[in-house]
Amino acid sequence: MELRVLRYFLAAARESNITRAARSLHVSQPTLSRQLKDLEEELGRKLFVRSNYSIKLTEEGILLRKRAEEILEMVDKTTEEFKALDEVNSGDIHIGCAESEGIQHFVRVAKKLHQQYPGIRYHFYSSGTEAVYEKLDKGLLDLAIIVQEADPSRYHYLRIPFSNQWGLIMRKDAPLAWHSCIRKEELLGIPLILSRQSMKDTMPKWFGEIQDKLDIIATYDLLFNTSVMVRENFGYVLGFDKLVNTGPDSDLCFRPLEPSLESPMYIIWKKYQVFTPAAGLLLEELKKNFENR
Repeated sequence: MELRVLRYFLAAARESNITRAARSLHVSQPTLSRQLKDLEEELGRKLFVRSNYSIKLTEEGILLRKRAEEILEMVDKTTEEFKALDEVNSGDIHIGCAESEGIQHFVRVAKKLHQQYPGIRYHFYSSGTEAVYEKLDKGLLDLAIIVQEADPSRYHYLRIPFSNQWGLIMRKDAPLAWHSCIRKEELLGIPLILSRQSMKDTMPKWFGEIQDKLDIIATYDLLFNTSVMVRENFGYVLGFDKLVNTGPDSDLCFRPLEPSLESPMYIIWKKYQVFTPAAGLLLEELKKNFENR
């Protein structure tokens, strides 16, 4: 299976049309069609359902798309790393990032380094913690910023001097909006929208035995879209403060949980990881700012 053919396959999957895909790849339509047929024969599986005007991925095609994206992402990152080996003052740094206002502490260090080395480029991948871990473990990220305790058996870490405060995000005309803080018993009987990751670690510890009694109607990875759900009166969101607008000009409000619930922030990287010069420079700056905190 050639990398070139995988790129052809992804272009066809993205465009859902052989003619448009061939045009984007600067190859002829018959050439692309033949390459895709050969790929199907090599794998022994049908990857596309073809019609007169479009193509659609089969279940096997969906699986290959995921694997092909991972393979090519790794290949491209490896190529970047080798090109950057002799470039101390430039290069690409890939960072997984959870949603948090506390990222400002990381960004200040990154900005300072970029002022010294303007050739350095940062690529941020915002996602849920599980997706960040997956990319980090596969070598697709240099560093990750997470909002939970780091596993010292698998990762080195630095503590960011910031903790995220959990609370309830709701409409200002909601009955609970009159409360100055929210107790766990007050969350029974209302439709809740929770972070998927928090349901595995943070929330069970805070809720205790009453978690099974909650009315959880939806889960999320990133918080911003949940503000739309709250405005539409779909439910109440448990999330971090200061990630959606809950100020005087907003129709939403935030009320902290009682007893208080906070999540720490860490910068982590794999043990025995080999860094490019650019990523190594960033890590040294981060250590100067956050080590022993």
